[in-house]
Amino acid sequence: MTTKHQHDNPILVTGAAGAVGGIGRNLTEFLLAKGHKVRALVRREDERAEALRRLGAEVMQGDLTDLASMHRAIEGCKRIYFGMSVSAAYLEATINTAAVARHHGVEAFVNMSQMTVTQMSISETTDSPQHKLHWLAEQALSWSGLPVVTVRPTVFLEGFFRQLAAPGVRASDELALPMGSGKTSPISAVDVARAVAMILDDPAPHIGQIYDLTGPESADLDHYARVFSEALGRPIRYRDVPLQGWSEGLRQARFPEHVIRHLSAMAELTSQGRYDRMTDTMRKLTGEAPTNMHDFVKRHAAEFKQRVPAHS
Repeated sequence: MTTKHQHDNPILVTGAAGAVGGIGRNLTEFLLAKGHKVRALVRREDERAEALRRLGAEVMQGDLTDLASMHRAIEGCKRIYFGMSVSAAYLEATINTAAVARHHGVEAFVNMSQMTVTQMSISETTDSPQHKLHWLAEQALSWSGLPVVTVRPTVFLEGFFRQLAAPGVRASDELALPMGSGKTSPISAVDVARAVAMILDDPAPHIGQIYDLTGPESADLDHYARVFSEALGRPIRYRDVPLQGWSEGLRQARFPEHVIRHLSAMAELTSQGRYDRMTDTMRKLTGEAPTNMHDFVKRHAAEFKQRVPAHS
């Protein structure tokens, strides 16, 4: 019996419960399948935490911005995945976690960033407050002396093309998004989790590296609407909606203002062509091609099912 992947020290996965498009839960599953022990950090005890326990993870409740929480979470771990949802507290959480990780002498710190940071500098930023926090977090980690691996995915399929687009597809057969004629190369969070699992399985060759991850093609929304049509078996069209009205719709849906500003900036950058980027890093890391839009839509077809009008 091989013991290649059997380790005494658990790998810490933050944000393990995750929301739609979360990386942490999928990463937990991949690492467990590779024979690793996983300590899954969650914000609250709920059914998602219990599901992680059923997978075989050690589940710990804690707060990324709380010093005592992170000592409990990191003590005994040699490898860490740091990921956090869009939040105004992102930089505080990063530095708090990094400081404790350094204290405990971790051997690998995989940081989930965003590909837009590749185009940012000390004098260039975006209108997204989250992008700035990611850039600052990367600066702080580079100063920290920690053994960091930085992963920068582009926009997630689970975000714009599932959570945000599904209502329009169900109600009116439309991809109603404010992206103009810009191209984008979305990637699945599941694929990103698979890449991170490969890194954490044997981190030494990756320390100090930055990996930009995209999906298998970069195309405009008219193209993706045709892909939706093929996958769902009914015509879906792209409707370029005004950004201001779309952002107001997020506000009415009670999205936090920080998140609205971030998503709105991403949509605007897409329309400007800033997300028209391609890499083959996913295949190099995992040996597999990233999920394409057609397969993704087919996999989640039930969420895009046409809404049947209620009968009086």
